[in-house]
Amino acid sequence: MRLDRKTLEEAIAAGILPRAQAESLWNFLSGRYEHTPSFKAAHILYYLGGLVAVGALTLFMTLGWERFGGRGLLLISVAYCVTAIALTEWLLRQRLDLPAGLTAALAIATVPLAIYALQHLLGFWPVTGAPKSYRDYHYLIDWRWILMELATLITAAIALWRYRLPFLVLPVAVTLWYMSMDLTPFLFGGEPSSFFNQRAKIVSAVFGLAMICLAIVVDVRSRNTADFAFWLHVFGALTFWGGLTSMDSASEVGKLVYCLVNVALIAFGAALARRVFAVLGGIGIALYLGHLSHTVFKDSMMFPIALTAIGLGIVGCGVLWQRHERKLGEWLRRGLPAPIRELVEART
Repeated sequence: MRLDRKTLEEAIAAGILPRAQAESLWNFLSGRYEHTPSFKAAHILYYLGGLVAVGALTLFMTLGWERFGGRGLLLISVAYCVTAIALTEWLLRQRLDLPAGLTAALAIATVPLAIYALQHLLGFWPVTGAPKSYRDYHYLIDWRWILMELATLITAAIALWRYRLPFLVLPVAVTLWYMSMDLTPFLFGGEPSSFFNQRAKIVSAVFGLAMICLAIVVDVRSRNTADFAFWLHVFGALTFWGGLTSMDSASEVGKLVYCLVNVALIAFGAALARRVFAVLGGIGIALYLGHLSHTVFKDSMMFPIALTAIGLGIVGCGVLWQRHERKLGEWLRRGLPAPIRELVEART
């Protein structure tokens, strides 16, 4: 169900609501959801600008910055951090919570650079066999990054306690993922490697699943406040699905299991009203069907016909679901724990 200004105008024209009451309701709802992330032009610009600024200090850091040495990098990171915190405080005073979350995340993004610079300054870096530049932090797996990640998590926890902004959960999720990768060679041995080897893919999938479970817990606990679970769901889904999809299975049974997992993702996303699971699940099913079309049923004339019949059958299931949605929903939610049932009912 969607309530917009046009719907309110239609309700006024039909005599259901007096204009004064409709205006008061619209002002109340506008103020309440003003800072909820959406596809408004302003919000798109917020996220685009914020992610570009964060990327400048992370993924897109050039090797030229290494010329500043430890002292120079430390001063630069501190200057960035202080500026970002000042912007965050100013934006919060202007009641602009969404861009404030982005500038606070920018402040957190300076922490690993500052720790890296401090290690250089104190002579702890580089170590023989260790990555040689800060850019490697985002590309290579190595246990030596752990101190940078711990400092980032501590800073993010302080920022969440201070500002209570949902977007700050994103750097926490990313850093936890980095840490899960970097702990692998530390715990099980091995030299630094990229994020794309088979062991990293398995760790990524397992970590993503754990992140999704954590997101559900956060979802239940914060169901009556701001959506602190949003970025946990997004990043957990991306890391789980990405790790799972990148694994190469030579078995058709394994590929079928992959398709069924994607079907489960769509159902899970529908239950919690989290679109990211439905989108990724749909892409995964399309990849599996593409595999069947180009490999298993390469020369079959019946495959497109059978696939069309399956698609129409799914549409028919959707029609039946829409007609009996309330009864089916109540029946499916009956066995859920009370907090999760309340969460699903609120989302749907």
